[in-house]
Amino acid sequence: MGATGAVGQQMKDQLEKRGFPVNEIRFLSSSRSAGSKIDFKGNTYTVEEAVPESFEGIDIALFSAGGSVSEKFAPEAVKRGAIVIDNTSAFRMDPEVPLVVPEVNKSDLSLHKGIISNPNCSTIQMVCALQPLKEQFGLAKIVVSTYQAVSGAGIDAINELKHQADAGFDQAVNADAKMLPVKSAKKHYPIAYNAIPQIDVFADNGYTLEEMKMINETKKIMHDNNLSVAATCVRLPVVTGHSESVYVELEAAPTLQEVKEAIAAAPGVELKDDPSQQLYPMPLMAAGLDEVFVGRIRPDLDNPHGFHLWVVSDNLVKGAALNSVQIAEALIEEKII
Repeated sequence: MGATGAVGQQMKDQLEKRGFPVNEIRFLSSSRSAGSKIDFKGNTYTVEEAVPESFEGIDIALFSAGGSVSEKFAPEAVKRGAIVIDNTSAFRMDPEVPLVVPEVNKSDLSLHKGIISNPNCSTIQMVCALQPLKEQFGLAKIVVSTYQAVSGAGIDAINELKHQADAGFDQAVNADAKMLPVKSAKKHYPIAYNAIPQIDVFADNGYTLEEMKMINETKKIMHDNNLSVAATCVRLPVVTGHSESVYVELEAAPTLQEVKEAIAAAPGVELKDDPSQQLYPMPLMAAGLDEVFVGRIRPDLDNPHGFHLWVVSDNLVKGAALNSVQIAEALIEEKII
């Protein structure tokens, strides 16, 4: 569902790349995109307009077409026997819906009642990096600042960045801006040569909804409502790949080497950390790759329980499409489907 969108295309690519077992596949979209063609495993498929009957006979339905679409069609898919893996925020904080990153809380899949939520892209990469620390040393506090790519706001935001960048620095202040920080907002700001400390709209508490997603989703995924989590989310003029500066306080006081070894052994995580060789993760180098990359790990200078990390991942791959497909794979591995 949402087959012609950026994440939908990535989902299709991941299914193909990972050899997911498919007997029959349907590509669905709105009426606007219906009729377009998609190639999958050597065959060409016509994208169909989604209607409730589209989900007849479907085992797994991957959704990435916006929250309102999920709210409308996910119950229809479940009614017809499908398990929905939803990439929107529509059901993430519903207590009846598991919120899953397979490397972190795969066991929650067994609790599903027809819908499984894919977390926010920024949350996914952070919990992948922090789960091994939680398991070995215990987590007490997280403070994260994100540096997020414009692809998280869609293809129109990417095109706006490119247009503004082409216009040059001298024109940046007066550049035409319609997409960021939020398309529906009263004001818009250029993203080229800029940093915008707002992603999504503001809540009454002064945090943006993106920040509240990271806070609430992290607690839900890690099964710890007492975990202290704070977030500041910033949009940068980067096309693909989210970066995060993460400060964690652990219950134990491990050595730096112990922290590095724990992260290096974590599934789906790759340690890139050698300051002597200027080796550290960057979004440009992570584009198109599956892994969550971690580097710049260093102890806090004042707190023996505190450590600082730099976490980078492709927000359209692990942050969306790959995690959804991994959930589908886990449903088979765990014999849930």
